[in-house]
Amino acid sequence: MPLTYRALASSLLTSALLMGSSPLPAGPVQAQNAGQPRVAKLPHAPDQVVECEILIVGGGLAGTAAAYESLRMGHTVCMTELTDWVGGQLSSQGTTALDESKEQRNQLFYSRGYKELRDRVEQKYGELNPGQCWVSASCFMPYDANAILMDMLKQAVAKGKGQLKWFPHTVVKDLSLSRDGKQIQNVVAIQHRPAAGTPPLNTEPLSAIIEDAYTYQDSPRLSKSVIQFVPSQASGPATPGSPHPVDWYVVEATETGEIVALADIPYQLGLDPRSPLNPSSPVTQRDPYCTQGFTYTFAMERTATPQTYQVPPFYSRYAPYYSWEKTRDNLKTPQDYFDFVFTYRRLFNANPRSQQGIVGVPRPGVGDISMQNWTWGNDYRPGTDKDNLILTHDQLVASGQLQPGGWMGGLRTDALRQGENHALGFFYWLTTSSTDSQIDSRWKTPDPYNTLLQGLDSPMGTVHGLSKYPYIREGRRIIGRPSFGYEQGFTISEIDFSWNDFASDYYRQNLSSSAYLSMRRFLAGLFTVQTFADHPNPEQFPIRERSRIYPDAVGIAQYAIDFHPCMAQYPVEKPGNIERPGVRQAHGQAYPAQIPLRAMIPQKIDNLLVSSKSIATSYSAAAAYRVHSFEWSVGAAAAHTIDFSLRRGVRPYELVDQLPSQEPLLDALQMELQNSGNPVQFPNTSILNENWSQWKPW
Repeated sequence: MPLTYRALASSLLTSALLMGSSPLPAGPVQAQNAGQPRVAKLPHAPDQVVECEILIVGGGLAGTAAAYESLRMGHTVCMTELTDWVGGQLSSQGTTALDESKEQRNQLFYSRGYKELRDRVEQKYGELNPGQCWVSASCFMPYDANAILMDMLKQAVAKGKGQLKWFPHTVVKDLSLSRDGKQIQNVVAIQHRPAAGTPPLNTEPLSAIIEDAYTYQDSPRLSKSVIQFVPSQASGPATPGSPHPVDWYVVEATETGEIVALADIPYQLGLDPRSPLNPSSPVTQRDPYCTQGFTYTFAMERTATPQTYQVPPFYSRYAPYYSWEKTRDNLKTPQDYFDFVFTYRRLFNANPRSQQGIVGVPRPGVGDISMQNWTWGNDYRPGTDKDNLILTHDQLVASGQLQPGGWMGGLRTDALRQGENHALGFFYWLTTSSTDSQIDSRWKTPDPYNTLLQGLDSPMGTVHGLSKYPYIREGRRIIGRPSFGYEQGFTISEIDFSWNDFASDYYRQNLSSSAYLSMRRFLAGLFTVQTFADHPNPEQFPIRERSRIYPDAVGIAQYAIDFHPCMAQYPVEKPGNIERPGVRQAHGQAYPAQIPLRAMIPQKIDNLLVSSKSIATSYSAAAAYRVHSFEWSVGAAAAHTIDFSLRRGVRPYELVDQLPSQEPLLDALQMELQNSGNPVQFPNTSILNENWSQWKPW
């Protein structure tokens, strides 16, 4: 970033702070354990000790991107993944409908690896959108996403001469920290395989094996290997004055922030308290239980003849939930509604020349395959301490999971099970039901010309037909290190990039006068200093029409703030239940934004970088910073930051610890990212440019 911007940012921020206004107001911070640094507890010597320069925990899109870039730069990379597919939301979670902003897509302004992925999809099918879905410019098969990404990793090895050590069906169980608590020294994992005489993996849904997978002992179902990941001996251990101040690097790329919890790093979960930085929040105290809904996706195929279905034994429990969601003026018949949802995320169109439907794409035809990911369908949206999926810090302590050897994945198994049943019930509702929980039931009639695709060769690669892992929209989100202007720890907030109308009556009515003044002051952009005049009138403050520009940007992100809110009552499927009121206030358009390096650097640990959905964001920001291209960009940023740090003999936090003063090494890292085809800002990003009208994501 130019020195002129840094100097101006420093001036504005200093003025604000001297006048008693801090960009991050104080609030409750996740309580943390105290005591001696953690030492992993193993039941016996590891079955295998594996050396790595870089350990990537989690093979989702961010983890895959980090591996891709690291391998191209010649590193030895270990990557673990609970499932046997790479790609996360693009493969094992089944959401192969790319969530993209239209102008970013028009300009193909993406990280180089993400562009290669899109090109390979087009080469594979002869077109980018073989499903002719209408929600995206590209819908295709999950198993093909895994195959394409695995081939990209192989090609990255060939190009960069790196080495990939791939560990599917592997979960992290424990870790050890250095005596000063600042480095992860080793990570212990468990790899599982079917016990002799048992069916292949992916036969049962995740809830049936997850607790077994995190247990050291063999079971009648799973045989286990204990693996200890350690730093490569090639560079030698870090010592005072060493050119390598850390032994190795670990990348947190899990879907829910497992390493964040295990390493006892400050984080937040759920709804943030309403504040000038997150003014749309519906709560005044943090609610860690109301996270975004998760979804077990599935694929269904249109058939020529009607099918018969057995009523799932649990169906009556979930039936009161399902709905087309709302009436739509362009849908005139029950069949229109079914076709609308079927083609929404159609992955394969067997009849591309068939009659155009009501949303400009061909109607469903025999052989068409659709993936379901529907809010009032297979979304499962718990929001209380009785059913939340991602266990809070207090719940982890109470269950013993933060004790050495006690980690079991940090999820509520019963919530996974309910989500699985809920998804299977939705398929039955689609094909057989005549009821609707949200609109007049005359719009819902049975449609038996569909079958659930099941089997190891099915699009989801499972015998049961559901995705291997649920689509996760929100995980544990770190609180970055305190820095100038962020005394409580760095976090990306709602007002940093939202396109919302913050001058509306809602904010005057729901914020105190001082909070409203602070919010408008934070939004004043270049005119911040003028807002500190005597007797300020916030109604007269200008509101900048762009995102906050970060001096430490290492990647890009743009998508709308898109909520799938938790439900108000327990259980989710309770008749008459509603979404948690107020959560959607921030829902809507967002400006092109950046990924600051400070959002990836956790407190306490120097050799850990956080990627995926666990970077430092508020609840509202997480709702936008979660889609496919963002995950790729943040994974690429992690890889290049690690490579740069290893070559230059610095730790990532040292690249940003003097901000907003000039950071020459940070400038060099940003230049390397740009030159490698991994942009750190959108075209024409400038504090002077507020002309972003064509960039609305929806």
